[in-house]
Amino acid sequence: MDIALGLLVLVAVVCAGSALGRKLDISVPLLLVLAGVAGSFIPFVPDIELNPEMVLVGLLPPLLYAAALRTSLFDFGSNRRAIGLLSVGYVIFGTIAVGLVVWWLFPEIPLAAAIALGAVVAPPDAVAATAIARKVGMPRRIVTILEGESLVNDATALVCLRSAIAAIAGTVSAAGIAGGFVLAAGGGLVVGLAAAYVLTMLRKRIRNVAINTSTSLMAPFVAYLPAEAIHASGVLAVVVTGLVMGMKAPSMPNGAARLSQRSNWNTVQFLLENSVFLLIGLQVRTIIEGVQDDSLGAGRIWAGCAVILLAVLVLRPVWVFPATYLPRLIPSIKRKDPAPPWQFAAIVSWAGMRGVVTLAAVLVLPADLEHRSVLILAALVVVGGTLTLQGFTLPPLVRWLRVQGPDRREDALNQASLMQLATAAGVERLQELRTDNDPPEVMAMLKRRTQERGLAAWERLGRPTSEAATPSQRYAELRLAMLEAERAKVLELRRGGEYAHEVLSEVLDRLDVEESMLDISLDELDTAGDGGGEGLAQPGGACGHLESAPDREVPEDPFCAECRREGTTPVHLRMCLACGNVACCDSSPGTHATKHYRSTGHPVMRSAEPGEEWRWCYEDDLLG
Repeated sequence: MDIALGLLVLVAVVCAGSALGRKLDISVPLLLVLAGVAGSFIPFVPDIELNPEMVLVGLLPPLLYAAALRTSLFDFGSNRRAIGLLSVGYVIFGTIAVGLVVWWLFPEIPLAAAIALGAVVAPPDAVAATAIARKVGMPRRIVTILEGESLVNDATALVCLRSAIAAIAGTVSAAGIAGGFVLAAGGGLVVGLAAAYVLTMLRKRIRNVAINTSTSLMAPFVAYLPAEAIHASGVLAVVVTGLVMGMKAPSMPNGAARLSQRSNWNTVQFLLENSVFLLIGLQVRTIIEGVQDDSLGAGRIWAGCAVILLAVLVLRPVWVFPATYLPRLIPSIKRKDPAPPWQFAAIVSWAGMRGVVTLAAVLVLPADLEHRSVLILAALVVVGGTLTLQGFTLPPLVRWLRVQGPDRREDALNQASLMQLATAAGVERLQELRTDNDPPEVMAMLKRRTQERGLAAWERLGRPTSEAATPSQRYAELRLAMLEAERAKVLELRRGGEYAHEVLSEVLDRLDVEESMLDISLDELDTAGDGGGEGLAQPGGACGHLESAPDREVPEDPFCAECRREGTTPVHLRMCLACGNVACCDSSPGTHATKHYRSTGHPVMRSAEPGEEWRWCYEDDLLG
């Protein structure tokens, strides 16, 4: 009964805190940590003992799997050097460096135990940094690197922790540590790939949505448990499985199962990742009370913890800046991947919040270890300090550095262009499949609905929220009102008892499916409208600049000369139709296309991307 009540309160606080944080525009993880801290000092709130097994086995695998599902394997691969240097190189560097600092501060603590604490505090949290990154609108490459780092660094840290604990017991050697790393990495990779293959084959053959979704929910443990059984990295196995399954999911059959998986994993991820921050706060009172009787003395302990926190904050930029720029001294690397602006390295350096894995891992230290409570407090100070200092200051830092995040107008434009290409492919396939016996009205309906869906994407381009609704939005609003009346009628008939329950449920399910599709459409329209004011409702808009602009062919290998000179990487390319200058889009760090318009006054540019022919008039904010 107590467990059920505790879970109910936990979920209720998480939901309330998340809703309040979104309403007040406050970071939800930070708000939940503070709520947990306050709760830990309330007399009637029982002591919550964080079970490391529950976190490392019950929470970490599904959290990492949910994050891996949403991570692009292609983006991960294209940033593998940066991710590897952070998730492996930095964790090892931080483990050793922090361990030496701890040993210097507290010589009474064995070096192996100090190294163990270094492994505990080395990996940044898998949730906090990217949650804040998406909130403040960081460039996508930074978000990809932070996500990739958080997916792999826990595996490295846990291997380092195992080695340090073995050293405490006096049963470790250099060869044993090297062999442990090889087994952890190689075994985790092999088990992850094998689990992904088996699960993919199973899910391709399962048509039942409930069974298919349940198989997906089993996936992190199907990967984690066999890997841990052979002493490989279960965390790495989960990440590999999630990355592969995320890449394979869109091409698998059964769209209803794909939607169900996405919805269920969104719910699981929401509950788990927010619950862990609340759990962090709830540990505060118990951990503080645990060091009061330690022989090292309260003043020395707290001062030492503050120095450890400072070391953690300083060591990350000490690693990140050389790791970012030294490899690019090699000409072949510099040609393929020019150095990013220093602002990128600064943001990655400061996005190092620690989380619940740090607290769970430190509790794995042997119970008879001398001054164990001091090490636990140091881990808590690092978690709380990084979440507070870096969590609160990261958004202002991003704004102060004036780093350009994703441009919603650019995203909407690319989405419309992609939808247009997909629509053309669908219409082409329809022409291949049609026969003389097909009713003309069916062919006309299919073609019309497909084209209307493509046009709806163009309608969303920049129409201000103050203007009248676009045709597709108005259709969705009217259809929602009709569905409400239809549902009311069905419910009225249900009360009369004239129809079987199964028949009524089937009709209501069909209405719900259509309504869910319309809700998605309205949400997208509302989100796109936030940018406001750029473009017409549909392609083919006209103004004098668009009509008089000459036709120019895009070069075979277009590039932004300014990006090459500055050493930045463009996202998409645009070409000025007045002079032929090729420059980068507004989602790119340099925003050189817009700068070219401002300096020359040339009003019209066109896309320089393959398969895209749209034009844009800067003067009239018009798409054509």
